[in-house]
Amino acid sequence: MNVIECRGLAKRYGHTWALRDCGLAIPEGHVVALVGPNGAGKTTLLNLAAGLLRPTAGDMTVLGDHRPGSAVARVGIGFVSQNAPLYGHLRAADMLALAGNLNVTWDSDRALARLNDLRVPLDRKVHALSGGQRAQLALTIALAKRPRLLILDEPLASLDPLARHEFMASLMAEVAERSLSVVFSSHVVAELERIADYLVILNNGQPQLAGGVEDLLAVHRILTGPVSESALNARLITVVHARQAGAQAHLLVRHSAPGAPAPDGWRSDPASLEDLVLGYLRDPGARMLPGPAMAPSAGGPAMTL
Repeated sequence: MNVIECRGLAKRYGHTWALRDCGLAIPEGHVVALVGPNGAGKTTLLNLAAGLLRPTAGDMTVLGDHRPGSAVARVGIGFVSQNAPLYGHLRAADMLALAGNLNVTWDSDRALARLNDLRVPLDRKVHALSGGQRAQLALTIALAKRPRLLILDEPLASLDPLARHEFMASLMAEVAERSLSVVFSSHVVAELERIADYLVILNNGQPQLAGGVEDLLAVHRILTGPVSESALNARLITVVHARQAGAQAHLLVRHSAPGAPAPDGWRSDPASLEDLVLGYLRDPGARMLPGPAMAPSAGGPAMTL
């Protein structure tokens, strides 16, 4: 089952297209890192999936074949945005009670226990909580619905490093216990590298790279060699991004198959998740979407040597 699937999806604000002809399928059972530059359409995609927006064109389904915003989707999806809609004048306990009254499914005992474990003062008004405590309150409300899919849109943007670490640790504990599907949007790749097992890069309103992190890393390498070298086999290696430092060329490449040897005269090093993200974002024309054996897209716009 796919927790999010879209076909020809488009969303326009006035004369500006946030998403255009977007096709994507995110399978269940993963922690998905959704990354991209500002204006790539990440927040729009997540708001569409949460049922907070309607598409201009195309089609989207969630949790299998359900429409975003439908009764099944509202029950099955928990959503936390960067600016969580918490009422500052309410006590944390009252905020929980209000959220419980607004949701069909609600685990009050689990929510209270979670906030107690995290030492979030339930008798303190929301506006008096720290940024990390407010973020944990918003996450607790989303989890108390017992969702099948948790959507997190930049929930850590305003937090300090310690609060970010505590948020991520508590999130992964919930994922491990509940087998949640999670789609997590963030600009901080180092945070996502520790938790994500599936990657989606969105650029210019369209998916640029998508697939399991292990599969993607297996077919990407960092090659270092002489600038004048021409031994790279065009049928086996596609250059995603190239940069030159003196007489050395540094290439992010993808192979036609995992474990392919480096060309003669070149050093091959593993690529990290950060290498993948930065390499593809620096070359918006490069694209790789899931396919049989994660093979490079035939005829894709990435530079080939």
